[in-house]
Amino acid sequence: MIYVDTSVVLAQLLAEDRCPPESLWATPLVSSRLTEYEVWTRIHARSLGRSHGPLVRELFARLSWLELTPVVLARALEPWPVAIRTLDALHLAALDFLRKHQQDIPLATYDARLATAADRLGIGLFPL
Repeated sequence: MIYVDTSVVLAQLLAEDRCPPESLWATPLVSSRLTEYEVWTRIHARSLGRSHGPLVRELFARLSWLELTPVVLARALEPWPVAIRTLDALHLAALDFLRKHQQDIPLATYDARLATAADRLGIGLFPL
């Protein structure tokens, strides 16, 4: 299983210069509900709901979802070994929750700051 963050999902949906390999989408994937909110916000901000909505729903159907429970949210409030942004803290808290439940899941991200923070936490990175 691989944790995908918003940057990877948006790269796939928007056909950006860098896209994840097709093999990634055949792998069991997980993400936090934060990704769902971030993706829809970006899709609607670009007025792409009609053209990309079906693609978003199809891609989301491939993911398992981790809810932003009070336990996950509480971890996001704790200190981190590096300075991170708010949404990164929520993604890392979700990954930390999975790790504490014996699931050593790598992170797939194009976000350099998130990748650096994950590395400092000992979270493996999926090569993209």
